[in-house]
Amino acid sequence: MTSTGESIIPVKQGASRGVSRVLGKLNSSIESKNFYEAHQMYRTLYFRYVSQGKYEELLELLYKGALTMLDNEQFSSGADLGLLIIQTLEVANTAIEDNEEWIKRLVKLIGKIKPNIIERETVMEKAIKWSGTFSKSSTGLLLMHKLMAQIMYNENNLIQARYHFALSKDGFSCAFLLIKLSQSKGFSSEVDLFVAQIVLQMLCLKDPTAATETFATYIKFHPKIATIDPPFSMPLLNFLFFLLQAIGQTNRKYIMFRTLCDLYKPSLDRDPSYEKYLRRIGAMFFGAKQQEQSRGFVFGDLLNQFFQDLDSDFGDDPVAILDDDSEHGEVD
Repeated sequence: MTSTGESIIPVKQGASRGVSRVLGKLNSSIESKNFYEAHQMYRTLYFRYVSQGKYEELLELLYKGALTMLDNEQFSSGADLGLLIIQTLEVANTAIEDNEEWIKRLVKLIGKIKPNIIERETVMEKAIKWSGTFSKSSTGLLLMHKLMAQIMYNENNLIQARYHFALSKDGFSCAFLLIKLSQSKGFSSEVDLFVAQIVLQMLCLKDPTAATETFATYIKFHPKIATIDPPFSMPLLNFLFFLLQAIGQTNRKYIMFRTLCDLYKPSLDRDPSYEKYLRRIGAMFFGAKQQEQSRGFVFGDLLNQFFQDLDSDFGDDPVAILDDDSEHGEVD
């Protein structure tokens, strides 16, 4: 009981005697700050409520419990209750009406778990996976990635924030994140590289709208560019501008794409990953012949490359030094 005489966990009159007894013990454990025992009580109640199909009641119970644990710095226990919430959402499936609200709640819990807690990564992975399964549309998954990106950004984990923004289809926010990355981790000669990789990745993920929004926002607000129309001083930006323009046309021609790639080859050679991305883009948007793609290069390979690029962007040295002479002989 609290000082006002109210239980922390409401005990409903209609609840079974066994559940009521466990709820009573749970209240006592929380009041006495015996969090280990409280954690065990939550797990016991989880199995009992699931067996009775009381998903809504269980979710509220677990969510309040997770908040209590995390607010008292019981991070592992709070993370475990977060996993039980996800398991309940998976079991309940269509029985839960407001799934987007639960996305927001899960992200709130994740934000309360310290980044160095091992279980946090598991909660994130499970939550993202669940958010992509409860609806035929991708709105849930997009919302999850957008909210996760904001958490990572606030924690100054800019690389992970970039990953989640890129998958959230929020090109505007992604561009500002890239500007911050460019200013904090890049040389002035690399301003174009920061936006180029994401734009090409978004195109490979069949999202030209987000790619265009990211590029347009980046070139408009980056202080080293601050213009929206070509010609740009950096040839790679001109390539991206013309590529996006070509993709936006209804009558796309492969010869135009091939010519662009040939003209700007010196800039494109600055990053070996561009070749795979451009093969994919050529096939997806311009009808390039299958044999011009890398053998066996499928969507799964694209995602693997995406993750590898994120991991290796800065490596041990946050910024790789590039050879400015590589652009010799290139058109502007």
